[in-house]
Amino acid sequence: MTEEALARDNATEKELTVAKLALLHAQVEPHFLYNTLASAQVLTRSDPAKADQMLGSLIAYLRHSLPRAERSLSTLGEELELTRAYLDILKIRMGERLTLQLQVPDAVKAVPIPSMMLQTLAENAIKHGLEPLPGGGTIWIFARVAGDKVSVTVADDGRGFSEDSAGTGIGLRNVRERLQLAYGDAASLSLGANFPRGVAATITVPVAGPAEVPHA
Repeated sequence: MTEEALARDNATEKELTVAKLALLHAQVEPHFLYNTLASAQVLTRSDPAKADQMLGSLIAYLRHSLPRAERSLSTLGEELELTRAYLDILKIRMGERLTLQLQVPDAVKAVPIPSMMLQTLAENAIKHGLEPLPGGGTIWIFARVAGDKVSVTVADDGRGFSEDSAGTGIGLRNVRERLQLAYGDAASLSLGANFPRGVAATITVPVAGPAEVPHA
């Protein structure tokens, strides 16, 4: 193969990777926005004050998410703020059934991380772990550095592993595919049982970020 043909193939492969990353990113958000607006619409009739609070939280969420809608890479600090705004909306719906605990050192907040992944793990924990339980529960988000990699864990004390929450959901497949496209084998998503109950999902990525970051 000539150098020109090889360059064309590499360019095509990169364009396909960028397109796939953009598609995977686009799958994450719309349903959440629709559900939040529908919930706020119902609350305007039954509890206008809560409707106003939910819309305020949605504005905060959009403020954190829209500036980076055109890029596939964010920072851990930015994603933490986005996820916190997301969980604030969920807490209005779940009330005392949802508690959040954060343990993320300031030193790791500048680490590059693909956008929306942290929220996807939190959403998965809510949907499969906490919402099915009458009493709800707690979500923990914490990060740690080991060598040249940082691990970010989203854990819950929900119902634990079941047939529909064993790591095969669309959200988790989305995270795995995006990690593979952005980092190859240098990043991973792992799932394990939380103690004494629930699931812990951990994303591990290089501190320095991908060698070459595709932009959506």
